[in-house]
Amino acid sequence: MSFPWARQYEPKNAVTKFLDEKLPLPRLVYNAVGAGYPVPRNLSYFWNFGVLAGFFLVVQIVTGVVLAMHYAANAQVAFATTEHIMRDVNWGWLMRYAHANGASFFFIVVYLHIFRGLFYSSYKAPREMIWLLGVVIFLLMMATAFMGYVLPWGQMSFWGAKVITGLFGAIPLVGEPIQVWLLGGFAPDNASLNRFFSLHFLLPFVIAGVVILHIWALHIPGSSNPTGVEVKSESDTVPFHPYYTAKDGFGLGIALLAYFALVFFLPNALGHPDNYIEANPLSTPAHIVPEWYFWPFYAILRAFTVDFILPAKLWGVIAMFASILLWFFLPWLDKSPVRSGHYRPLFRKFFWFGLIPAMIILFICGGAPAEEPYVMLSQIATAYYFIHFLVILPIISSVEKPEELPYSITEAVLGSDKKMVKGENAEPAV
Repeated sequence: MSFPWARQYEPKNAVTKFLDEKLPLPRLVYNAVGAGYPVPRNLSYFWNFGVLAGFFLVVQIVTGVVLAMHYAANAQVAFATTEHIMRDVNWGWLMRYAHANGASFFFIVVYLHIFRGLFYSSYKAPREMIWLLGVVIFLLMMATAFMGYVLPWGQMSFWGAKVITGLFGAIPLVGEPIQVWLLGGFAPDNASLNRFFSLHFLLPFVIAGVVILHIWALHIPGSSNPTGVEVKSESDTVPFHPYYTAKDGFGLGIALLAYFALVFFLPNALGHPDNYIEANPLSTPAHIVPEWYFWPFYAILRAFTVDFILPAKLWGVIAMFASILLWFFLPWLDKSPVRSGHYRPLFRKFFWFGLIPAMIILFICGGAPAEEPYVMLSQIATAYYFIHFLVILPIISSVEKPEELPYSITEAVLGSDKKMVKGENAEPAV
Protein backbone atom coordinates (compact mmCIF):
# COMPACT_ATOMS: atom_id res chain seq x y z
CA MET A 1 0.00 0.00 0.00
CA SER A 2 1.55 3.33 -1.01
CA PHE A 3 0.05 6.57 0.21
CA PRO A 4 1.68 9.93 -0.59
CA TRP A 5 1.57 10.84 3.10
CA ALA A 6 3.31 7.65 4.27
CA ARG A 7 6.53 8.37 6.15
CA GLN A 8 9.67 7.53 4.20
CA TYR A 9 12.56 5.60 5.67
CA GLU A 10 15.66 7.71 6.21
CA PRO A 11 18.89 6.02 7.38
CA LYS A 12 20.41 7.86 10.35
CA ASN A 13 24.07 6.81 10.27
CA ALA A 14 26.72 5.28 8.03
CA VAL A 15 25.89 1.68 9.01
CA THR A 16 22.16 1.97 8.27
CA LYS A 17 22.94 3.85 5.04
CA PHE A 18 25.24 1.05 3.93
CA LEU A 19 22.62 -1.57 4.87
CA ASP A 20 19.89 0.33 3.07
CA GLU A 21 21.97 0.38 -0.12
CA LYS A 22 23.14 -3.23 -0.03
CA LEU A 23 20.37 -5.09 1.83
CA PRO A 24 17.36 -2.84 2.53
CA LEU A 25 15.99 -5.00 5.36
CA PRO A 26 15.44 -2.06 7.80
CA ARG A 27 13.47 -0.26 5.06
CA LEU A 28 11.38 -3.38 4.50
CA VAL A 29 10.54 -3.69 8.21
CA TYR A 30 9.86 0.05 8.49
CA ASN A 31 7.43 -0.06 5.56
CA ALA A 32 5.79 -3.32 6.66
CA VAL A 33 5.21 -2.88 10.40
CA GLY A 34 6.69 0.49 11.25
CA ALA A 35 5.84 4.16 11.03
CA GLY A 36 6.01 3.91 7.24
CA TYR A 37 2.87 1.75 7.09
CA PRO A 38 -0.34 3.80 7.48
CA VAL A 39 -3.34 1.84 8.74
CA PRO A 40 -6.98 2.83 9.36
CA ARG A 41 -7.35 4.68 12.63
CA ASN A 42 -10.46 2.76 13.74
CA LEU A 43 -9.16 -0.82 13.96
CA SER A 44 -10.60 -2.70 16.94
CA TYR A 45 -9.07 -5.54 18.94
CA PHE A 46 -10.57 -7.96 16.40
CA TRP A 47 -7.64 -6.96 14.19
CA ASN A 48 -5.16 -8.32 16.77
CA PHE A 49 -5.68 -11.95 15.86
CA GLY A 50 -3.50 -11.88 12.75
CA VAL A 51 -0.49 -10.82 14.82
CA LEU A 52 -1.36 -13.41 17.48
CA ALA A 53 -1.53 -16.13 14.82
CA GLY A 54 1.94 -15.13 13.59
CA PHE A 55 3.28 -15.23 17.14
CA PHE A 56 1.93 -18.73 17.83
CA LEU A 57 3.30 -19.95 14.50
CA VAL A 58 6.76 -18.89 15.69
CA VAL A 59 6.14 -20.64 19.03
CA GLN A 60 5.20 -23.84 17.19
CA ILE A 61 8.27 -23.74 14.95
CA VAL A 62 10.73 -23.03 17.80
CA THR A 63 9.31 -25.63 20.20
CA GLY A 64 8.86 -28.12 17.35
CA VAL A 65 12.52 -27.90 16.30
CA VAL A 66 13.62 -28.56 19.90
CA LEU A 67 11.25 -31.52 20.25
CA ALA A 68 12.42 -32.98 16.92
CA MET A 69 15.95 -33.22 18.35
CA HIS A 70 14.77 -35.82 20.88
CA TYR A 71 11.96 -37.63 19.05
CA ALA A 72 12.33 -40.96 17.23
CA ALA A 73 9.82 -41.69 14.47
CA ASN A 74 9.69 -45.43 15.12
CA ALA A 75 6.56 -47.30 16.18
CA GLN A 76 8.55 -49.32 18.72
CA VAL A 77 9.93 -46.32 20.62
CA ALA A 78 7.84 -43.25 19.62
CA PHE A 79 5.68 -43.37 22.75
CA ALA A 80 8.76 -43.98 24.91
CA THR A 81 10.66 -41.04 23.39
CA THR A 82 7.69 -38.80 24.11
CA GLU A 83 7.90 -39.86 27.76
CA HIS A 84 11.67 -39.44 27.61
CA ILE A 85 11.18 -35.83 26.51
CA MET A 86 8.77 -35.28 29.39
CA ARG A 87 10.94 -36.88 32.08
CA ASP A 88 14.62 -36.74 31.10
CA VAL A 89 15.20 -33.82 28.70
CA ASN A 90 15.95 -30.50 30.38
CA TRP A 91 12.80 -28.42 30.13
CA GLY A 92 11.38 -31.07 27.84
CA TRP A 93 8.06 -31.06 29.66
CA LEU A 94 7.78 -27.33 29.01
CA MET A 95 8.63 -27.70 25.32
CA ARG A 96 6.02 -30.43 24.85
CA TYR A 97 3.26 -28.67 26.76
CA ALA A 98 4.06 -25.36 25.03
CA HIS A 99 3.91 -27.12 21.65
CA ALA A 100 0.72 -29.09 22.30
CA ASN A 101 -1.18 -26.16 23.80
CA GLY A 102 0.38 -23.75 21.32
CA ALA A 103 -1.37 -25.69 18.56
CA SER A 104 -4.70 -25.17 20.32
CA PHE A 105 -4.06 -21.43 20.77
CA PHE A 106 -2.91 -21.17 17.16
CA PHE A 107 -6.26 -22.58 16.03
CA ILE A 108 -8.21 -20.43 18.52
CA VAL A 109 -6.78 -17.17 17.19
CA VAL A 110 -7.07 -18.35 13.56
CA TYR A 111 -10.74 -19.31 14.03
CA LEU A 112 -11.40 -15.86 15.55
CA HIS A 113 -9.45 -14.30 12.68
CA ILE A 114 -11.62 -16.19 10.16
CA PHE A 115 -14.90 -15.26 11.83
CA ARG A 116 -13.82 -11.62 11.95
CA GLY A 117 -13.14 -11.85 8.22
CA LEU A 118 -16.56 -13.42 7.62
CA PHE A 119 -18.43 -10.76 9.59
CA TYR A 120 -16.57 -7.80 8.09
CA SER A 121 -16.47 -9.42 4.59
CA SER A 122 -12.69 -9.16 4.41
CA TYR A 123 -12.86 -11.44 1.38
CA LYS A 124 -14.37 -8.73 -0.83
CA ALA A 125 -12.46 -6.83 -3.51
CA PRO A 126 -9.77 -5.62 -3.50
CA ARG A 127 -8.68 -8.13 -0.82
CA GLU A 128 -9.67 -11.42 -2.44
CA MET A 129 -6.08 -12.68 -2.66
CA ILE A 130 -5.52 -12.04 1.05
CA TRP A 131 -8.55 -14.21 1.86
CA LEU A 132 -7.61 -16.97 -0.61
CA LEU A 133 -4.09 -17.21 0.82
CA GLY A 134 -5.61 -17.29 4.31
CA VAL A 135 -7.73 -20.32 3.36
CA VAL A 136 -4.59 -22.03 2.00
CA ILE A 137 -2.86 -21.36 5.34
CA PHE A 138 -5.80 -22.90 7.20
CA LEU A 139 -5.71 -26.06 5.05
CA LEU A 140 -1.95 -26.38 5.63
CA MET A 141 -2.53 -25.92 9.36
CA MET A 142 -5.07 -28.74 9.42
CA ALA A 143 -2.71 -31.09 7.57
CA THR A 144 0.17 -30.19 9.89
CA ALA A 145 -1.92 -30.57 13.04
CA PHE A 146 -3.27 -33.97 11.96
CA MET A 147 0.23 -35.30 11.35
CA GLY A 148 1.45 -33.88 14.65
CA TYR A 149 -1.42 -35.60 16.48
CA VAL A 150 -0.13 -38.97 15.25
CA LEU A 151 3.45 -38.53 16.51
CA PRO A 152 2.97 -39.22 20.29
CA TRP A 153 1.77 -42.70 19.20
CA GLY A 154 -0.93 -43.00 21.81
CA GLN A 155 -4.23 -44.76 21.29
CA MET A 156 -5.92 -41.72 19.75
CA SER A 157 -2.86 -41.07 17.58
CA PHE A 158 -2.95 -44.56 16.09
CA TRP A 159 -6.69 -44.92 15.66
CA GLY A 160 -7.12 -41.32 14.54
CA ALA A 161 -4.57 -41.94 11.78
CA LYS A 162 -6.33 -45.16 10.80
CA VAL A 163 -9.78 -43.54 10.67
CA ILE A 164 -8.78 -40.32 8.89
CA THR A 165 -6.59 -42.01 6.27
CA GLY A 166 -9.35 -44.59 5.89
CA LEU A 167 -11.60 -41.83 4.58
CA PHE A 168 -9.61 -41.81 1.36
CA GLY A 169 -10.58 -45.45 0.92
CA ALA A 170 -14.13 -44.26 0.20
CA ILE A 171 -12.99 -42.68 -3.08
CA PRO A 172 -13.92 -45.01 -5.97
CA LEU A 173 -11.09 -46.77 -7.85
CA VAL A 174 -8.15 -44.73 -6.52
CA GLY A 175 -9.14 -44.52 -2.85
CA GLU A 176 -7.44 -47.64 -1.54
CA PRO A 177 -4.11 -47.04 -3.38
CA ILE A 178 -4.07 -43.48 -2.01
CA GLN A 179 -4.68 -44.77 1.51
CA VAL A 180 -1.85 -47.32 1.21
CA TRP A 181 0.44 -44.65 -0.25
CA LEU A 182 -0.32 -42.26 2.62
CA LEU A 183 0.35 -44.88 5.30
CA GLY A 184 3.17 -46.67 3.54
CA GLY A 185 1.29 -49.92 4.18
CA PHE A 186 -2.10 -51.27 5.14
CA ALA A 187 -2.07 -49.86 8.70
CA PRO A 188 -0.27 -47.08 10.59
CA ASP A 189 3.28 -48.21 11.41
CA ASN A 190 6.93 -47.16 11.01
CA ALA A 191 6.47 -45.94 7.45
CA SER A 192 3.46 -43.83 8.50
CA LEU A 193 5.35 -42.30 11.41
CA ASN A 194 8.34 -41.41 9.23
CA ARG A 195 6.15 -39.81 6.59
CA PHE A 196 4.03 -37.87 9.05
CA PHE A 197 7.04 -36.75 11.07
CA SER A 198 8.86 -35.48 7.96
CA LEU A 199 5.81 -33.60 6.70
CA HIS A 200 4.93 -32.29 10.16
CA PHE A 201 8.43 -30.82 10.40
CA LEU A 202 8.37 -29.39 6.86
CA LEU A 203 4.87 -27.91 6.57
CA PRO A 204 5.24 -25.17 9.25
CA PHE A 205 7.97 -23.61 7.12
CA VAL A 206 5.66 -23.82 4.10
CA ILE A 207 3.00 -22.11 6.23
CA ALA A 208 5.51 -19.40 7.14
CA GLY A 209 6.18 -18.83 3.43
CA VAL A 210 2.47 -18.52 2.63
CA VAL A 211 2.09 -16.16 5.64
CA ILE A 212 4.71 -13.89 4.04
CA LEU A 213 2.65 -13.91 0.82
CA HIS A 214 -0.47 -13.24 2.92
CA ILE A 215 1.14 -10.16 4.50
CA TRP A 216 2.53 -9.03 1.14
CA ALA A 217 -0.96 -9.25 -0.38
CA LEU A 218 -2.31 -7.28 2.60
CA HIS A 219 0.08 -4.39 2.02
CA ILE A 220 -1.11 -3.83 -1.55
CA PRO A 221 -4.72 -2.68 -0.79
CA GLY A 222 -4.03 -2.01 2.92
CA SER A 223 -5.93 -3.21 5.97
CA SER A 224 -9.70 -3.40 6.07
CA ASN A 225 -11.53 -1.78 8.98
CA PRO A 226 -14.80 -2.13 10.96
CA THR A 227 -16.72 0.32 8.73
CA GLY A 228 -15.65 -1.26 5.44
CA VAL A 229 -15.05 2.26 4.10
CA GLU A 230 -11.78 2.68 2.21
CA VAL A 231 -9.13 5.19 3.25
CA LYS A 232 -9.79 8.60 1.69
CA SER A 233 -7.23 10.92 3.24
CA GLU A 234 -4.31 11.11 5.63
CA SER A 235 -6.70 11.86 8.51
CA ASP A 236 -8.17 8.34 8.08
CA THR A 237 -4.88 6.67 9.00
CA VAL A 238 -2.26 6.51 11.72
CA PRO A 239 1.22 4.94 11.53
CA PHE A 240 1.30 1.26 12.48
CA HIS A 241 4.07 2.06 14.95
CA PRO A 242 3.65 3.10 17.72
CA TYR A 243 -0.18 3.00 17.72
CA TYR A 244 -0.87 -0.58 16.69
CA THR A 245 2.35 -2.12 17.95
CA ALA A 246 1.19 -0.97 21.39
CA LYS A 247 -2.34 -2.23 20.81
CA ASP A 248 -1.12 -5.58 19.47
CA GLY A 249 1.31 -5.80 22.38
CA PHE A 250 -1.53 -5.42 24.86
CA GLY A 251 -3.56 -8.10 23.07
CA LEU A 252 -0.53 -10.39 23.02
CA GLY A 253 -0.07 -9.90 26.76
CA ILE A 254 -3.67 -10.97 27.45
CA ALA A 255 -3.29 -14.01 25.14
CA LEU A 256 -0.04 -15.03 26.84
CA LEU A 257 -1.68 -14.88 30.28
CA ALA A 258 -4.31 -17.38 29.11
CA TYR A 259 -1.71 -19.47 27.25
CA PHE A 260 0.68 -19.79 30.19
CA ALA A 261 -2.19 -20.46 32.59
CA LEU A 262 -3.06 -23.46 30.41
CA VAL A 263 0.55 -24.59 29.94
CA PHE A 264 1.46 -24.43 33.63
CA PHE A 265 -1.80 -25.28 35.39
CA LEU A 266 -3.97 -27.27 32.92
CA PRO A 267 -1.50 -28.67 30.36
CA ASN A 268 -3.54 -31.80 29.57
CA ALA A 269 -7.01 -30.23 29.65
CA LEU A 270 -7.36 -30.12 25.84
CA GLY A 271 -5.90 -33.58 25.22
CA HIS A 272 -7.73 -36.89 25.13
CA PRO A 273 -7.01 -39.27 28.06
CA ASP A 274 -6.66 -42.27 25.72
CA ASN A 275 -3.67 -40.63 24.05
CA TYR A 276 -1.66 -41.17 27.24
CA ILE A 277 -1.97 -44.93 26.61
CA GLU A 278 0.53 -46.46 24.18
CA ALA A 279 -0.92 -47.35 20.77
CA ASN A 280 -2.36 -50.84 20.60
CA PRO A 281 -3.64 -52.06 17.20
CA LEU A 282 -5.60 -54.83 18.96
CA SER A 283 -7.57 -52.54 21.29
CA THR A 284 -10.00 -50.10 19.67
CA PRO A 285 -11.02 -47.12 21.86
CA ALA A 286 -14.72 -46.86 22.65
CA HIS A 287 -14.92 -43.39 21.13
CA ILE A 288 -12.43 -42.22 18.49
CA VAL A 289 -12.21 -38.44 18.14
CA PRO A 290 -9.65 -36.06 16.65
CA GLU A 291 -8.30 -32.98 18.44
CA TRP A 292 -10.95 -30.39 19.36
CA TYR A 293 -10.09 -28.02 16.49
CA PHE A 294 -11.19 -30.69 13.97
CA TRP A 295 -14.54 -31.34 15.64
CA PRO A 296 -16.85 -29.25 13.40
CA PHE A 297 -15.47 -30.90 10.25
CA TYR A 298 -15.58 -34.33 11.90
CA ALA A 299 -19.25 -33.69 12.71
CA ILE A 300 -19.90 -32.83 9.05
CA LEU A 301 -18.17 -36.06 8.05
CA ARG A 302 -20.38 -38.15 10.36
CA ALA A 303 -23.59 -36.32 9.45
CA PHE A 304 -24.09 -38.51 6.37
CA THR A 305 -25.58 -41.85 7.35
CA VAL A 306 -27.64 -42.94 4.32
CA ASP A 307 -26.35 -44.26 0.98
CA PHE A 308 -27.82 -42.20 -1.86
CA ILE A 309 -26.32 -42.87 -5.31
CA LEU A 310 -22.90 -42.73 -3.58
CA PRO A 311 -21.97 -44.40 -0.27
CA ALA A 312 -22.70 -42.32 2.84
CA LYS A 313 -19.01 -42.42 3.76
CA LEU A 314 -18.04 -40.84 0.45
CA TRP A 315 -20.72 -38.15 0.85
CA GLY A 316 -19.23 -37.38 4.27
CA VAL A 317 -15.71 -37.05 2.85
CA ILE A 318 -16.92 -34.79 0.02
CA ALA A 319 -18.89 -32.59 2.44
CA MET A 320 -15.99 -32.34 4.89
CA PHE A 321 -13.59 -31.04 2.24
CA ALA A 322 -16.30 -28.92 0.56
CA SER A 323 -17.07 -27.17 3.88
CA ILE A 324 -13.65 -25.50 3.68
CA LEU A 325 -13.18 -25.31 -0.08
CA LEU A 326 -16.38 -23.26 -0.49
CA TRP A 327 -14.60 -20.46 1.39
CA PHE A 328 -12.53 -19.95 -1.77
CA PHE A 329 -15.72 -18.81 -3.54
CA LEU A 330 -16.99 -16.34 -0.93
CA PRO A 331 -15.66 -13.25 -2.78
CA TRP A 332 -18.04 -14.15 -5.62
CA LEU A 333 -20.95 -15.58 -3.62
CA ASP A 334 -21.42 -12.38 -1.60
CA LYS A 335 -22.34 -9.61 -4.07
CA SER A 336 -23.25 -6.92 -1.54
CA PRO A 337 -21.45 -3.59 -2.14
CA VAL A 338 -21.22 -3.10 1.64
CA ARG A 339 -18.50 -4.95 3.53
CA SER A 340 -19.06 -4.45 7.23
CA GLY A 341 -21.74 -6.52 8.96
CA HIS A 342 -22.44 -3.49 11.17
CA TYR A 343 -24.26 -1.86 8.23
CA ARG A 344 -26.01 -5.01 6.95
CA PRO A 345 -28.99 -5.70 9.25
CA LEU A 346 -30.27 -8.85 7.52
CA PHE A 347 -26.79 -10.33 7.10
CA ARG A 348 -26.07 -9.60 10.76
CA LYS A 349 -29.13 -11.57 11.94
CA PHE A 350 -28.29 -14.65 9.86
CA PHE A 351 -24.64 -14.47 10.95
CA TRP A 352 -25.21 -14.25 14.71
CA PHE A 353 -28.37 -16.35 14.95
CA GLY A 354 -27.70 -18.81 12.13
CA LEU A 355 -24.06 -19.42 11.23
CA ILE A 356 -22.55 -19.00 14.72
CA PRO A 357 -25.05 -21.37 16.45
CA ALA A 358 -24.57 -23.90 13.63
CA MET A 359 -20.81 -23.83 14.14
CA ILE A 360 -21.18 -24.19 17.92
CA ILE A 361 -23.45 -27.22 17.42
CA LEU A 362 -20.92 -28.75 15.02
CA PHE A 363 -18.13 -28.22 17.56
CA ILE A 364 -20.16 -29.96 20.25
CA CYS A 365 -21.37 -32.83 18.05
CA GLY A 366 -17.89 -33.45 16.62
CA GLY A 367 -16.55 -34.28 20.06
CA ALA A 368 -19.61 -36.28 21.13
CA PRO A 369 -20.30 -40.00 20.49
CA ALA A 370 -21.83 -40.93 17.13
CA GLU A 371 -25.30 -41.45 18.60
CA GLU A 372 -28.57 -39.58 18.95
CA PRO A 373 -29.30 -36.75 19.41
CA TYR A 374 -25.82 -35.70 18.25
CA VAL A 375 -26.11 -37.26 14.78
CA MET A 376 -29.41 -35.51 14.09
CA LEU A 377 -28.11 -32.18 15.42
CA SER A 378 -24.97 -32.45 13.28
CA GLN A 379 -27.14 -33.16 10.22
CA ILE A 380 -29.26 -30.05 10.85
CA ALA A 381 -26.20 -27.87 11.52
CA THR A 382 -24.41 -29.24 8.44
CA ALA A 383 -27.43 -28.52 6.24
CA TYR A 384 -27.65 -24.95 7.55
CA TYR A 385 -23.89 -24.41 7.14
CA PHE A 386 -24.01 -25.14 3.41
CA ILE A 387 -27.35 -23.37 2.90
CA HIS A 388 -25.98 -20.26 4.62
CA PHE A 389 -23.04 -19.88 2.23
CA LEU A 390 -24.56 -21.24 -0.97
CA VAL A 391 -28.15 -19.92 -0.74
CA ILE A 392 -28.77 -17.42 2.06
CA LEU A 393 -25.64 -15.29 1.54
CA PRO A 394 -26.17 -14.71 -2.22
CA ILE A 395 -29.89 -13.94 -1.69
CA ILE A 396 -29.18 -11.53 1.18
CA SER A 397 -26.55 -9.69 -0.85
CA SER A 398 -29.16 -9.16 -3.61
CA VAL A 399 -32.23 -8.14 -1.58
CA GLU A 400 -30.80 -6.51 1.56
CA LYS A 401 -31.04 -2.75 2.06
CA PRO A 402 -27.87 -1.70 3.91
CA GLU A 403 -27.78 1.08 6.48
CA GLU A 404 -26.13 4.38 5.62
CA LEU A 405 -22.35 4.26 5.67
CA PRO A 406 -20.20 7.05 7.13
CA TYR A 407 -18.52 9.29 4.57
CA SER A 408 -15.07 8.35 5.79
CA ILE A 409 -13.20 6.51 8.54
CA THR A 410 -12.56 9.85 10.23
CA GLU A 411 -16.28 10.61 10.31
CA ALA A 412 -16.96 7.19 11.84
CA VAL A 413 -14.41 7.93 14.60
CA LEU A 414 -14.85 11.66 15.27
CA GLY A 415 -18.39 12.33 14.09
CA SER A 416 -19.80 14.16 11.10
CA ASP A 417 -18.16 17.54 11.68
CA LYS A 418 -16.98 18.54 8.19
CA LYS A 419 -13.77 20.17 9.41
CA MET A 420 -12.87 17.02 11.33
CA VAL A 421 -13.66 14.89 8.31
CA LYS A 422 -11.39 17.03 6.14
CA GLY A 423 -8.66 16.94 8.77
CA GLU A 424 -8.88 20.66 9.51
CA ASN A 425 -8.61 22.20 12.95
CA ALA A 426 -11.91 23.13 14.52
CA GLU A 427 -12.54 26.79 15.32
CA PRO A 428 -11.65 27.71 18.91
CA ALA A 429 -14.59 27.89 21.31
CA VAL A 430 -15.71 31.38 22.23
